[in-house]
Amino acid sequence: MRKGQKLYSKAKQIVAGGNMLLSKRPEMFLPEHWPAYFTKTRGCEVWDLDGNKYIDTLMMPGTNSLGYSHPEVDEAVKETVGNGNMSSLNAPEEVELTERLVELHPWADMARFARSGGEANSVAIRLSRAASGRDNVAFCGYHGWHDWYLASNLSDSKGLDGHLLPGLNPHGVPQNLKGSVYPFEYNNFDKLENLVKTKNIGVIKMEVYRNKEPENNFLQRVRKLANDNNIVLVFDECTSGFRKNYGGLHMLYDVEPDVAMFGKALGNGYAVTAVLGKREVMQAAEKSFISSTFWTERIGSSAGLATLKVMDKEKSWEKITKIGEYVNSEWMNLSKEFDLPITISGLAALTTFSFKSENALAYKTFITQEMLKKGYLAATAVYVCTAHTKDIIDGYIENIRPIFQTIKECEDGRNIMDLLEGPIAHNGFKRLN
Repeated sequence: MRKGQKLYSKAKQIVAGGNMLLSKRPEMFLPEHWPAYFTKTRGCEVWDLDGNKYIDTLMMPGTNSLGYSHPEVDEAVKETVGNGNMSSLNAPEEVELTERLVELHPWADMARFARSGGEANSVAIRLSRAASGRDNVAFCGYHGWHDWYLASNLSDSKGLDGHLLPGLNPHGVPQNLKGSVYPFEYNNFDKLENLVKTKNIGVIKMEVYRNKEPENNFLQRVRKLANDNNIVLVFDECTSGFRKNYGGLHMLYDVEPDVAMFGKALGNGYAVTAVLGKREVMQAAEKSFISSTFWTERIGSSAGLATLKVMDKEKSWEKITKIGEYVNSEWMNLSKEFDLPITISGLAALTTFSFKSENALAYKTFITQEMLKKGYLAATAVYVCTAHTKDIIDGYIENIRPIFQTIKECEDGRNIMDLLEGPIAHNGFKRLN
């Protein structure tokens, strides 16, 4: 066992859940062989505890669209640290960041900041319920770990399975929240309309886009449905924001929400999330208690301002979308070359493919296993950053090509299990051993 694997074995005994984020658990990639921990980063490169350097095509979980350790963002943070991060007074940067985000989203009047996506989603739900005067929520997509969201699985243990992570367990979620949140599928307007008619919905909460484009004016119809029924419409852009345009993805579809959340890319690796909203919704914060000590720290807002400045200067969303589209085209070329049908989904800058095979998860694990030997952190997704040049992607494709060839041999009769050096990667939530 290498240092990272040894440390993770220790962590599973003393850290509840093994680590802090499900999507970074080693079991999600390469059980028993994933490096697990890093010592330093630069651009799209990562060094593990043993000093091995990898090209990171995963960039999990999508926080660094400008690449790791971006010098301008880091310099802004270092200046903040030098001047002091916390005091009895408030950080002026939070006002400046509010002004910048509202300027980018003219429909919004006010903002509230948190430090994680789950927090931002919960703040948005609290404000929206208070503004609408109704408790029930219809939702579509992944929105974090808090009670309001996992309550969906109190009514149906598989209620969240189609919303990114199957198998999420609602143990510890109060049973009296049962029947307060109702899932609907993206582009299924009839299901949403029926929920509004029958469940006294006060809030519609959804991702603008995750894996597929809206069809039949879906977003516009949702907006009208919310208007006609005095429902607060909330767009979760924690993942999609600043990936395809400079701001929220909803701007490209010409649909304005009442509330929107931004995170991940907003601070380029530093903890800051934003809840933007119309005044009539956001002022509910004056009636409902929403407050947290470390929402007042200065680093997050400083990083957010620096990140927005660099994005604007470099037109980062154009770069990462172009590279993502190139990755998609190269994946499709491999699919045709080896007659391996695949499905590609997600924004180009957050692109994912899956094999159309009953062995798809084993194949994904095999890709991670073999690419790790070649110096890549890789699977069946590429979260693009501006450090991913065409040359780097060409090297990635060159190294993954022979792995596709082996997978083709497995589709033709070779046993993939004979090639795996450990267990198959997890898919969704599983308890640690």
